[in-house]
Amino acid sequence: MTTVRVNSTDNVVSFDTDALVVGVHAGESGPIPASGAEGLDEALGGKLAATLGAVGVKGNTGEIAKVPTFGAITAPLLVVVGLGKTPEGEYDLEALRRAAGAAVRSLTGTARVAFALPAADARQAGALALGGLLGSYSFTKYRTDGEQPSPVDELTVLSRADDAEAAVGRAATLSESVSLVRDLVNTPPSDLSPARFAELAEQSGSEAGLSVEVLDEKALKEAGYGGIVAVGQGSANPPRLVRLAYSHPEAAKTVAFVGKGITFDSGGLSLKPSASMDWMKSDMGGAGAVLGALLAIARLGLKVNAVGYLCLAENMPSGTAQRPSDVFTSFAGKTVEVLDTDAEGRLVLIDGIARAGQDNPDVIVDVATLTGAQIVALGWRTSGVMANDDALRELVVATAGEQGEAAWGMPLPEELRKGLDSSVADIANLHPERFGGMLTAALFLREFVPEGVSWAHIDMAGPAFNKGEAHGYTPKGGTGAITRTLVGLAERYAS
Repeated sequence: MTTVRVNSTDNVVSFDTDALVVGVHAGESGPIPASGAEGLDEALGGKLAATLGAVGVKGNTGEIAKVPTFGAITAPLLVVVGLGKTPEGEYDLEALRRAAGAAVRSLTGTARVAFALPAADARQAGALALGGLLGSYSFTKYRTDGEQPSPVDELTVLSRADDAEAAVGRAATLSESVSLVRDLVNTPPSDLSPARFAELAEQSGSEAGLSVEVLDEKALKEAGYGGIVAVGQGSANPPRLVRLAYSHPEAAKTVAFVGKGITFDSGGLSLKPSASMDWMKSDMGGAGAVLGALLAIARLGLKVNAVGYLCLAENMPSGTAQRPSDVFTSFAGKTVEVLDTDAEGRLVLIDGIARAGQDNPDVIVDVATLTGAQIVALGWRTSGVMANDDALRELVVATAGEQGEAAWGMPLPEELRKGLDSSVADIANLHPERFGGMLTAALFLREFVPEGVSWAHIDMAGPAFNKGEAHGYTPKGGTGAITRTLVGLAERYAS
């Protein structure tokens, strides 16, 4: 595991490390050293800009260059990261996170890395630490060749800012939670059944001081969790509901988070095409984010009460699977006609949302890899946010942006609600038209929100799993998306 620390030296030239990371901005006549790189150009004989220009570095965002120092400074390797144009005001924290992450990814296998990047205040120092730690992530559990390079062992943030230690400590806690979520998403479904997920949540939650309750398939059926039971009944791996709770004696607010935890989604009898199925191990990313967030909230000791629900099931086709046209009774007491068994995430979420209402929360936020329509509308990196409260929707979007997790507020058009009417039950789980699928899914969920409770829904089907190349601090595969947003929301309610 990569460790991180702060060092207040202002002499980067003689700092003992294996690789020193500095930033450069894009200037009209070439790269310009960024804050933190003072003294390096002189130590390198005034040739830093010329050397970078000779190898094509312009200082554009995301550029990486490695320059051997030949003993001119203590660090044998100088890593230069492009930061784009010099900012007119404060540095964008997400730009710093991504720069630190990209630098560390390029240095996999290096023992010690130091950041001489802009870190004038605690927020900047924390951003560098978080980006570097997340960039150091790797998932090698199933590799047998023994040739996978190890992550960076130690990161040092060079900063003289007040409270830098606290900010870097927070970053380490967040990184631990996000890395756990990434591990869970990347784990093959053969090794992450609902029962196994529940065991891991119970173990990690107890270690963090959370109270944990796990309901098995018998308890779920007896208590009336019709949605979770219906989705899980086709699998040899039965469903689970995990309740995690954290309380603080000085808390004035209670937040409830509900996560979709489909450990594998075949689509059930409404079978997915094979090309859409190979990454469905990521369909538990919402439950993973809720678990990671609750662990971080507890470890940070936030002055808020927080409850998390992990709605866990495996959606499989079999002789016992639910059928299109089946009707079940949800935990809220409403009946649901199942028109499509591949619209299953919303069926487990409604039970979790209704149960969360019994905790009398000030707000309920559910998070799910819910619809392919989210990817169509917003792409692979931007989550959609819908809510029954405009102020809450904007708060979630703003918090996500602060945490570096792109999100966009979306409407809940009332004219779409009629399409969810059922001729045999209280509501159908699918709108007959394919258009606006992200919005109609949220409208379905809204029907099960307890009266008078502010609720928001985050659809992160794309952001939860990176099918493309690694970028910034984001690896290929599981990303741990929205974990930081949930923690950020808890911090807002704590204050």
